Amino acid sequence: MMNPQASRNGNDNLRYERGLAKLQQIDGEGGTKVVESLAGIAPDFARLLVEFPFGDIYSRPGLDLRSREIAVVAALTAMGNAAPQLKVHIQGALNVGVTRTEVVETIMQMAVYAGFPAALNGLTAAREVFAADDEKSARPLAEPRAPVEAP
Repeated sequence: MMNPQASRNGNDNLRYERGLAKLQQIDGEGGTKVVESLAGIAPDFARLLVEFPFGDIYSRPGLDLRSREIAVVAALTAMGNAAPQLKVHIQGALNVGVTRTEVVETIMQMAVYAGFPAALNGLTAAREVFAADDEKSARPLAEPRAPVEAP
């Protein structure tokens, strides 16, 4: 993936590359698609989205990626107005080893602090992510199809 904007200096380039690697480790194609979707309207924002959260914060040594994604799922659930981002991070949590049960329990815990509507919306997002994940894993991978013979 190309940088959304030319780097201002070498340090920014290192932050961007480190952030892009971390984003791909967590979100795979999903994170890359978000960044690419911003390139036409806000390339500076796309770059900041990679550099700061993923290049600086997610790359810190104090927490593992599982713990970070659990925290993000909790925070986005509590916000109650970030369903697209919550879905990306629920998938990211699954990608780094958080179980579906842990995702659901994290979201349910937010009912205590953010209210039942926020938790209900979070559970709806989780159900959608789980269903899409099930559909993706049930789809055969490049199996050749037998030709259909006309009667």
